[in-house]
Amino acid sequence: MSDADDAVESLRRAAQRRREKRERVAEIGEEELRRVADAADDVETVLSRYEERATDRDDLQGYIDFRESLSSVLESLSSEIRHADAFVEANNALTTGVTSTLSSSDFEHAREALEPVRTDAALLDSWQSARDEYKKARRAVKDRKRELREQIDRLERVRELGAADLDAPTQNLREPIEAYNDAVTEAFDEFLADAPARNVLEFLETTTAYPLVEFPALPARLRDYLESTSIGSEPVSVLVEYADYSPSKLDHYVADSQSFQSAVGTNTRLLATLSADPLTISWPPKSASALRWRARELVAVVGRFADEETVAQARTIRALTERDDYSRLRDAAVARESLTEDQRARLQRGEVEAELETKRAEVERTEAALDEYLPLDE
Repeated sequence: MSDADDAVESLRRAAQRRREKRERVAEIGEEELRRVADAADDVETVLSRYEERATDRDDLQGYIDFRESLSSVLESLSSEIRHADAFVEANNALTTGVTSTLSSSDFEHAREALEPVRTDAALLDSWQSARDEYKKARRAVKDRKRELREQIDRLERVRELGAADLDAPTQNLREPIEAYNDAVTEAFDEFLADAPARNVLEFLETTTAYPLVEFPALPARLRDYLESTSIGSEPVSVLVEYADYSPSKLDHYVADSQSFQSAVGTNTRLLATLSADPLTISWPPKSASALRWRARELVAVVGRFADEETVAQARTIRALTERDDYSRLRDAAVARESLTEDQRARLQRGEVEAELETKRAEVERTEAALDEYLPLDE
């Protein structure tokens, strides 16, 4: 039996138990059961509170307080309450004759007399428990259905990848992408090493207009500081180096070491980790439309710091997306990167398709169960 079948069977049993408890409650009446349960709680509270005192021969006041409390509870009950005779019998067991002495056995007899009352109270508890169990079982079926859907999506993706032409010449995409990545990385590294830091930050600020080129956001305080001080003419690497200097050593290089540390020192990690990564193309590449729009932005951005040859390579990336065989080459690249040897073997043996059929059948059974066993009215 599959996990889905287990969950469905658990829901079926939970529904049956809930139905049985609900029918039993309906036979008596929920309101009547609640009145009986409340009365049972009130009586048991009195018994538990006063048993020790009422059975103490030397505590007359305890016995009096007990009788008054019990009488108050019993007198508040309707004469037509269910199991009225059980309350009377319990009271009789706790009523003394000529003496005011009660024993533990008297309390035991009283509780025995109230057994029908406790049975009714327990019915309410078991009905609520059955409802909770039903909701939990139904939730388990929904969870299993969601898991199956996710598994089906993954299997369909494997099947889709398995249909790719694994012999396609993916180097026709890889080589120009790697050439561009190498060129833009070298150009950006040179830009970082040679350009004034304020120019680097100005460049990064312009990239905010290009959402597909995701450089980290720069604090306005850092930009303002580098634009307004001579230290902004130094390369980024120098600023990162200065940030490690002691205050006394730093005073030899900046006019105000405290302002430098407040603006630059607090952003050292951001500056030290700047790289060309946001400008490179991942492998396997994105879909043609996604890469086309990203390449358009890269052409505009890269042209702000790189030579024309590097910009031309960015244009080459954009041109790749216009190839008639782009999707075929990309699918092959994705398949090669994503499919494991085991998945390929399972595809060849037809196991993926068989598992898909099994999972879909399980989904149908969970859906049928959820349609049959509807949510409870809250």
